[in-house]
Amino acid sequence: MAGTERRVVVTGIGVISALGTEIDTFWKNILEGHCGIDRITLFDVSKYDCQIAAEVKNFDAAPAFPSPKDLRRTDRFTQFGVYAGWRALQDSGLDLEKVDRDQIGCFIGSGIGGLSTTEAQHSVLLEKGPSRVSPFMIPMLILNMASGMFSMYYKLRGPNVATCSACATSTHALGEAWRTIKMGDANVIFAGGTEAAIVPLSMSGFAAMRALSTRNNEPKRASRPFDSQRDGFVMGEGAGVLALEELEHAKARGARIYCEIVGYGNTADANHITAPSPEGEGAARCMKMALRSAGLRPDEISYINAHGTSTPQGDVCETQAIKSVFGDHAKKLAVSSTKGATGHMLGAAGAIEMAVCTKALQTQIAPPTINYENPDPQCDLDCVPNQARPMAITAVLNNSFGFGGHNATIAAKRFNG
Repeated sequence: MAGTERRVVVTGIGVISALGTEIDTFWKNILEGHCGIDRITLFDVSKYDCQIAAEVKNFDAAPAFPSPKDLRRTDRFTQFGVYAGWRALQDSGLDLEKVDRDQIGCFIGSGIGGLSTTEAQHSVLLEKGPSRVSPFMIPMLILNMASGMFSMYYKLRGPNVATCSACATSTHALGEAWRTIKMGDANVIFAGGTEAAIVPLSMSGFAAMRALSTRNNEPKRASRPFDSQRDGFVMGEGAGVLALEELEHAKARGARIYCEIVGYGNTADANHITAPSPEGEGAARCMKMALRSAGLRPDEISYINAHGTSTPQGDVCETQAIKSVFGDHAKKLAVSSTKGATGHMLGAAGAIEMAVCTKALQTQIAPPTINYENPDPQCDLDCVPNQARPMAITAVLNNSFGFGGHNATIAAKRFNG
């Protein structure tokens, strides 16, 4: 197969989160143990069971958009995605005037899409009638628009896909982009995900499922992955986009290389609409697939960025999955979840966490699991509790698992030429 020997590296990172809208600030805040969760300000939450989230505040997407009119005609999730893509493009140093744009693609997904637009236009329909619904409603709400708009604004004519697999969305986007570049169908793909689901309907629905933390009086201590006192996840919003690039293409233009993507796993639990498969069986198969495609042994992995949502069942099942895959080596792994700091960004989570993995490989520092105060005997891994840890990191896994039984894992390693 002609494309199988092509190697794929990360040359640019764009992040939008409650902890920052550029990678250096974001990474500094992660390492220092800061938390972006607070009381929701986007709407009145006084009647809601969960009143906290990790909001992106004072956000201005204008630099990434061609005009104010274009900006007004997009949903918040698209604004996040386009801005993160623009940041990744800037960070990559790629000069679009000097490359074949037929070979530059976009794989930017979303788990939910334009829910705020859906809410607003439904209110218009009920209050003013069907003739007053915006002609831009559908283009604003459909979840492929972040990927579509970014490609339009920057004239990127290569493969363009918007993945949607709940909380595994952007990890699937990265994996499928990796596969596409390896097969020779693109030289560069801007891949990741975006989400803006801190809206009344979403907060009501997740609360009705009893999925959200109700630790409203302690927002910065509410998301506590692997801690025995965890009571649910905390919603986050934002986007993560990484520039994935074929190695020789990157070398030819003198690009800075953060790390190399070397493997990808993609499995289904085929078990339950929201609950993971017993003992994390599907997640374990996913990690094994990523290791196999990367040609890595379990004992070559130094660090795992866990899905680690801070839900009672999910964290236990992921722990069981890691132990089943890694055996005795599981005790030597650093395994942290950064959702205590960023909240759970749903479809954007995997890409934000891949940015974390990329920086961990570059800087040789494992980020902490904050709010880890009460050890859970069922989650008996080294969770890098509360403080970042300088350590040798040669290869990593990034896990994402979504409702519907979707599992995705990316394997990456330090770039050595």
